[in-house]
Amino acid sequence: MFSRFKKDSPSGAGTPLATTAPVTQPVDKAGFSARAAVPPAVQQRVAAEAVVADKEKKRKERLTELKVEIHKRLLEDLNLSALESASEQQLKSEIASLASEALDEMSVALNKEDRLALNQELYDEVMGLGPLEPLLKDETISDILVNGPKRIFVERAGKLQLSDVTFRDERHLLRIIDKIVSAVGRRVDESNPYCDARLADGSRFNCMIPPIAVDGSLVSIRKFKKDKLKIEDLVRFGAFTEEMAAYLQAAVSCRLNIIVSGGTGSGKTTTLNALSSFIDNHERVLTIEDTAELQLQQVHVGRMESRPANVEGKGAVTQRDCLRNALRMRPDRIIVGETRGEEVIDMLQAMNTGHDGSMTTIHANNPRDAVSRLENMVAMAGIDMPLKAMRSQIASAVNLIVQASRLQDGTRRMTSVTEITGMEGEVISMQEVFRFERLGVEPSGKIIGRFNATGIRSAYSDRFRQWGFDLPASIYEPIV
Repeated sequence: MFSRFKKDSPSGAGTPLATTAPVTQPVDKAGFSARAAVPPAVQQRVAAEAVVADKEKKRKERLTELKVEIHKRLLEDLNLSALESASEQQLKSEIASLASEALDEMSVALNKEDRLALNQELYDEVMGLGPLEPLLKDETISDILVNGPKRIFVERAGKLQLSDVTFRDERHLLRIIDKIVSAVGRRVDESNPYCDARLADGSRFNCMIPPIAVDGSLVSIRKFKKDKLKIEDLVRFGAFTEEMAAYLQAAVSCRLNIIVSGGTGSGKTTTLNALSSFIDNHERVLTIEDTAELQLQQVHVGRMESRPANVEGKGAVTQRDCLRNALRMRPDRIIVGETRGEEVIDMLQAMNTGHDGSMTTIHANNPRDAVSRLENMVAMAGIDMPLKAMRSQIASAVNLIVQASRLQDGTRRMTSVTEITGMEGEVISMQEVFRFERLGVEPSGKIIGRFNATGIRSAYSDRFRQWGFDLPASIYEPIV
């Protein structure tokens, strides 16, 4: 096997004998060597595992070398213009045939398992995203993080781990990055070394290339589940309770303006998608995002995506531009994927001028911080507004803040549901209706806690009742 790549064994003739002194084993105070303290069976098992690991490493290296060589031939032999009309099965059959011919010419023999693996990797290189394809197909992986061509991390169940997948070199990684960003009309090069984009399945993609990325290109992919998560799914996963779900259904259906607050990776977009399931199908919903990620489940949805400037620095379309235009398109609700800048003033005005039920997400660690972030972003918009007037604008626009958090054990919880009830002097008054209470930590590191009501009745109870959602008083009663 792999006769072409097999090294010639050195001839025994003329090989000098070793003249160095033998290496002695370390000896402890009792006079026994360290090796002698380890049972022979354990030594043999460790040695056998090391041999197996070394063989597997060499096997992968040889397969990589073969893949590179055969991939070059495929690019020369395949009619790339005809690939678009061919089916997946036809492509795989053609690639397998060309690969088999190449292996015969190279006088390389592979077993069935290695041949199938090689054919799949070649298909992924030609039609997919190369080494990333098996990670994208793995449903247990939620995030893929690339730190240069040789270090690819994945997140499973909220925990990061190093994978055994690698790129051949930096050029290989850059080729895959270019393939992703060019598919959505973006570009990345030395003059524009970073980019936000999305994959064909809607997954979020971000990259940064050298010289900004010092040790090789940095890539992060936030995968989206193919099955859209509903409120029932989040309740089953323990993100919140049925009582909180009933309250949120009433809040969305009664057209309260909602902000989903949380840190990076806390599940803000997932929560926003789930909340949107309560929007009536007869309503016209417009979504505005930097990178289209929302997966709304309504029939009447208009999606908009901002656009960066071109090479000449022209043609940029910001979220604020999209938001201003959306106000002229007769929306019932406007949903902004993430508010992070000057578009916040237009979002607040939309919430105040007849577009009740609008929603957005914001980066903040708690509901009070979310309000402070809104104030800061209004100031970033360059509008000279007195602080009291600014806070009055926020208090009248925003009705509810849903706080999503990612706990230390990797689980995501809705840690607070807080209502904004108005102004008290120059301070925005808020009341927490539900919260997540931590009770302890298991030896395994898992957080022990429970969701509980605060005992405060919703300030919007009358509005809920008028819209046909007469929630029982028991959902506001705390667990003692």
